[in-house]
Amino acid sequence: MTLSLISWLRRLYSLDTLDTRFTVPANTPLKVAAEDTRSGSAKDARSNAVANSASPSKWGTAEFYAYYIVFIVAIPLMFKTVIDVSQESHPTYSTYSHLLSQGWIPGRKVDNSDAQYSGFRDNIPYLLVLLVAHPILRRVYEHFTHHYGANAANNATSVPAAADARLAQRIQFDYYFALVFITALHGISAVKILVILYLNYKIAKTLPRKHIPAATWSFNIATLFANELFGGYTLERVFGFWASAVDGVGQGSTLLLWARYLDDFGGLMPRWEILFKITILRLISFNMDYCWSFDYPAASPIEKQIDPAALSERDRVKIPAEKSAFNGRNYIAYALYSPLYLTGPIVSFNDYISQQRYQPQSLTKARTILYGTRFFLTLLAMELILHFTYAVAISQASPNWSLYTPGQLSMLAFFNLHIIWLKLLIPWRFFRLWALLDGIDPPENMVRCVSNNYSAFAFWRGWHRSLNRWVVRYLYVPLGGGSSNRPTSDSDKPPSSSSPFYAKTHQIFNFLVVFTFIALWHDINLRLLMWGWLITLFVLPEVIGTLLFPVSRWRSRPNTYRLICGVGAVGNILMMMIANLVGFALGVDGIKGLLSELLGSYAGLVYLVSACCALFVGVQVMFEIREEELRAGIRMKC
Repeated sequence: MTLSLISWLRRLYSLDTLDTRFTVPANTPLKVAAEDTRSGSAKDARSNAVANSASPSKWGTAEFYAYYIVFIVAIPLMFKTVIDVSQESHPTYSTYSHLLSQGWIPGRKVDNSDAQYSGFRDNIPYLLVLLVAHPILRRVYEHFTHHYGANAANNATSVPAAADARLAQRIQFDYYFALVFITALHGISAVKILVILYLNYKIAKTLPRKHIPAATWSFNIATLFANELFGGYTLERVFGFWASAVDGVGQGSTLLLWARYLDDFGGLMPRWEILFKITILRLISFNMDYCWSFDYPAASPIEKQIDPAALSERDRVKIPAEKSAFNGRNYIAYALYSPLYLTGPIVSFNDYISQQRYQPQSLTKARTILYGTRFFLTLLAMELILHFTYAVAISQASPNWSLYTPGQLSMLAFFNLHIIWLKLLIPWRFFRLWALLDGIDPPENMVRCVSNNYSAFAFWRGWHRSLNRWVVRYLYVPLGGGSSNRPTSDSDKPPSSSSPFYAKTHQIFNFLVVFTFIALWHDINLRLLMWGWLITLFVLPEVIGTLLFPVSRWRSRPNTYRLICGVGAVGNILMMMIANLVGFALGVDGIKGLLSELLGSYAGLVYLVSACCALFVGVQVMFEIREEELRAGIRMKC
């Protein structure tokens, strides 16, 4: 019984359950992913080569037994520290108690003060209804329209014809459901969304091909700024200018009264512009995939030699849809695809059409059930944290940091980062679960726990992974940051150059451009712009370290090299924590106050040294986790 439970837990928390993209190489046909597990015999030659390159296991060594003792002592103390400052008996409780809400755990209030997460948390019951209702509605629709698809399949002389019938059936449902969905969500503002989609579509379909990329990026970046500056174009504001120009009064005019009346029909989410940023990425994806589709001839040899029903992950993204698929109905269905409309994950247009034609073989009932179980356990973990630790409310109350000890300050910052991670992870996994139930397999957005990162480059690849893949394909590689100028799904290496220094400099410049765009895409404010620039600045030590300590020079001394890397990784972690606290939690002033209290005393410095030692232990465990993945034949870039 115990062994079966352990086996189930190992499967539940395996990379294969999280996303088969982690266990199946991007260029491997996904027939391999149809298996629920990968045994040793199922490994291909590449996986065996990866496994053979791994170092022997260190889990049973004396060194790691010492690390286990540190974990057993440190982790409970970390929780205890932040729980202690979240008690009513703490002197600062009265400064933030008004931010707490009534909780469902007896004797505890809940910290529901984060506006971004509370919007999701408060609507969980309705979202769960939608999670069940949407796939059921699709199956009912397919049942009543099945005879059309069946007739098309029976009359088809080839597999692609049957796939076209499946595509048409699914797209038709997505198209009409999306129109109803955005109308319910945004009311009258659904018209504004459709206008933006129409203008973007006309750019792709009417402009000369050479002008499509520049026009697409210019239009969509301008739309981001306009949405922010004009607050979603309320009709009262739009017609206010018109009314003033007509009668010189504006206020009280019939036109203005009608505008206010229509603005009241804003749907469930009147502020549509906040979450429209995800749709902007899909609009760029459609136009660029359409533009690049002209690079691939209709009778491409690669298309003749592969099974279209079992395309690899890379081919699904890289091989363009047929020219006829780039039509208005498919475009609307893709841009407004309901399960991924609000927060993603992001799927390229080529990938969306491919999955609509042929259901991904990575989708299995067992995997989906395990993924759903993992989601609900993560949701429960978040609930427990919000009921027993009030890190978010404390930071929002602009506290007097001098009332906290150095250990309490660091743990408040640490748990703030974990709550940021969870508040993004949970909605992303919910909407991905919805898509999985609907027959679409989007990328997993969060690869590792925020506490399992030590590299700035790897952290970027694993945090909001679908956005990273989107940026690599549509921005980073076209800028020259990849190994070639041809768009690919996962090329994220710097361009080859005779000078490693030049290559790294070019890579860092492209990083600056990319993170500036990402910061502005998240929100047009100085705090997030500072975050983007800090991320770029903080990758410099890692770049310099890899140049000064190349792995080739340390092959004969692997343990020494591992210890050197551990010291550098501790510095990386501290800098990543600072950058993310500035961007998403405390801001510049808040981090200044926290650091001044932490570094302004002898006790604070002693604690910082102790914390660095604990981080070093954690880094060594992170290294070994990745070696364990290598032993399983899995090489991840994060």
